[in-house]
Formats: sequence, C-alpha cells, structure tokens
Amino acid sequence: MSTQFSKDTFTWIVGIEDTCVYPPAGFGMKPLDEYDLTEHTLNWREDLDLVKSHGATAVRYGVNWPLVHTAPDVFDWSFLDERFDYAVTVLGLTVIADLVHYGTPTWLNGSFADAGYADAVAAFAGAFAARYRGVVDHVTPLNEPLTTASFCGLRGVWPPALTGWDGWTTVVVGMVRGMRETIRAVRAANPDAVIVHVEASSLYRASESDLEVRAALLHSLGMLPTDLLLGRVTRDHEMRGWLLDHGAEAELLDQFATDIPTVDFIGVNYYPDLSPRTLVRIDGEVAQVATNRWHEGLATSLRHFADRYGIPVLITETSIEGDDESRMDWLNESIAAVSELRNDGLDIRGYTWWPLLDFVDWSYASGGENVEEFVLVAALGGDGDVPSAQTVISADPRSGKTAFLRRMGLIRLEELSDGSLERVPTAAAARFRELSASEPGTGHPDVAHA
Repeated sequence: MSTQFSKDTFTWIVGIEDTCVYPPAGFGMKPLDEYDLTEHTLNWREDLDLVKSHGATAVRYGVNWPLVHTAPDVFDWSFLDERFDYAVTVLGLTVIADLVHYGTPTWLNGSFADAGYADAVAAFAGAFAARYRGVVDHVTPLNEPLTTASFCGLRGVWPPALTGWDGWTTVVVGMVRGMRETIRAVRAANPDAVIVHVEASSLYRASESDLEVRAALLHSLGMLPTDLLLGRVTRDHEMRGWLLDHGAEAELLDQFATDIPTVDFIGVNYYPDLSPRTLVRIDGEVAQVATNRWHEGLATSLRHFADRYGIPVLITETSIEGDDESRMDWLNESIAAVSELRNDGLDIRGYTWWPLLDFVDWSYASGGENVEEFVLVAALGGDGDVPSAQTVISADPRSGKTAFLRRMGLIRLEELSDGSLERVPTAAAARFRELSASEPGTGHPDVAHA
C-alpha cells in the first residue's frame, strides 16, 4: 500500500468539486458539470498549480465517467491522460480518483437502477485501473452513496429519477452491486490499488420526543450503504427487514454478506452547517433543519465511522459556507479538533478541504429551482459565535452565476463583467498552506483552539 496515508504520515488534501450529471434527452435539467461551470475545464493547469502551491500533497479528483465512457466498452481517456500526467509527473501530487460522482453515462438508460449498471461501472473501473496503474493508484468507487440515493432514488432530482423509499432502496442496492464489482475489477487490474470508500455524515436529532424514532431511522439509513458494502447486513441486521419491505431481494442481500470486498480507508464527508440535521415540524410537516454542530459534530461523526468499521479514516470533504472569516474559523477549529482526536488515539490519516474553489449551486442546472432536501439553517445551542449560512438558493440562471456561487472554497470565485470567473485566494488558503507544514496530533501550537 502507498505510504501516502500511512499511520506515520498525515496527508493534506484538497478536492476540486466534480459533480458530473448528464441527463438523458428530455430530462428536466441541463447538464450539471462543475468542471465546466467553474471553468476548471479551461483552467485545470492553474487549478492544479493552486493545489500544489497551497501545500496539499494529494487531490481528490473526479474522472467524469459520463464523458469518458462514451459507449459500451468505448473510452476516451484523452483529457485524463493530460491532467494526470501534469498532476502526478509534473507536480508530484497523489491523485485520489473519484470514479463516480452522482452521474452515469447517458447510454445507461436506467442509470443506477439499470440492470447493466454494475457490469458497466466495473468495466470502466477495470479499464481505468489498468491504464493508470502506477500513476493513479488511489480510487474512490463512488462518492457519497447516501447523497446519491437521496437525489437519484428518493426525491427524483437526478436520473434515474425514482422516488420514495422503494426508489431509494433500488438505487442503494444498485450502487452497492456496482461498488462491489468496481473494487474487484480495480484490484484485479491493479493489485497495488488503495480503495477509499467515501460517505456523507449522517447526524440527526429530534426537536420533539415523538420524532426520535424517525431520527434514529434516518441515522440507520445513513449507515446502510456502507453496511451493505462491507457485508454487515446479515439476517439479524436491524435494517434487513426494512430493506425487504422496500423491495430488496433476500437472495441479493445474502450475496452482499458473502465474498465481502475490502476497503483501505473510510472517507468521511462533514460540513458543520449542512451535515447535522434536526427534525422539526413546520406547518404540520416534518422537515430537516440543517443545524450547525461545529467541531462537536465532526468529532461525533469521525468516531462513529471509526468505531463502527474499525478502518482508518480520512476527512475527505469539509468546509463551511460563508465569508472569509468563517472559512478561516472553521479551518482552525476543525484542525484543532482533528489534533485532539489523533492525540486521543483515533486513526485519522488525512484532511481534505473541499472544495478548492467556490462552486456553482446544483440548482443552476435545474432552472434555479432549489433541489436540497432541507429547508433552513440554524445554530444549535445558542452559540452566537458559531457562524451559519443560508444555503437554499433559488434564482434565475439567466442572471448569471453570482447568485449561485457557493462560498466554500479556499479560492473564491468572482464573476467578471464578461461572465468569466476570476480565482481569488482567501486568507484561509494562506492558513491552509501554513498548517500543511505541521502534523495534527503532535501538539503543534498552531492547531490549538482559539
């Protein structure tokens, strides 16, 4: 295994937002390609230079599966060849390849619910691993199964546009089959591959006692994709009956509990003002309120994943939406929390600020219609020093991108008069560069709480 994430080495990582959803003809959204929307497609060398110049030694990088896998068994590697050569050979970065980031090729008619999905993604993954063996050995089979299931299977926002918990289950089962086959194909093509399984944090609280059962259910559902992948949903698993009730096949669940793939790291994605949710009643309906739990939520999520699976963890996404000061505060406080956790013995191998650049809200591709499942942002505990951000965006895309820019990057994007996007480093970017010279958990004074 690579020494990049060894127990003796803490790795500083940044990610470039790479959501890549290309809808089939007639679907009610435009392509959602963050590389294009943030102009990374035009400025990829400059952006990779920014990764290097700000102290990161690794980058989470999407491979745009819908654009590479142009037809069954037909691949266009040209842009990846160029970018990987620059990132790895010229800059010396370790690339963690994000194989699937919410979208599938348009020729795969049923997307994640297609009967051919697992074979298709495994063919792509195996071909990728063989082509880039020794260049890109770190692979994430699929980013955030939980978020994918919400957008693609529960709420019908992205293909295959299923709805309800039956739709959620269909997409989750399809993704798990795909991840299992992806891992096998990657390891067969590249025995030195390092598998980084990345999942979103799942933290729920109830505002009323009669909502506690629902909060517990949502938390259990948040762990189900990883439980299924790692063979934990045996016949006595608490959620097996729920899965069967919502359309999962018993024979397939039994199969998932055998011939279990191995992953080398669990990647945890946590946003202090987005990941934790509180269930409340609004106008008689139960809603999820995104609730800022600051670094307490980060610690809770990291400990939960580490304790549940016994696998070393990486923070694969974190940042906060807000002004430069808010981003600086979160960087300092989250790294201080990581330092404390590592000193307490938690096996955390790396920290990723995601995204490197501000990005364009996903509602942009849906005509400005809000596509999030939560409705508000609130601070929990009455701490007036904990920043919160309004994250529900509704605007007209014809007015430009400014209203849709999510202010979460180390590098701020500013829309110029001609519509192009200028890259402006924030104070947090300089602070990230300073911190990357240290190793959290060593008592370094620069990572103490303010």
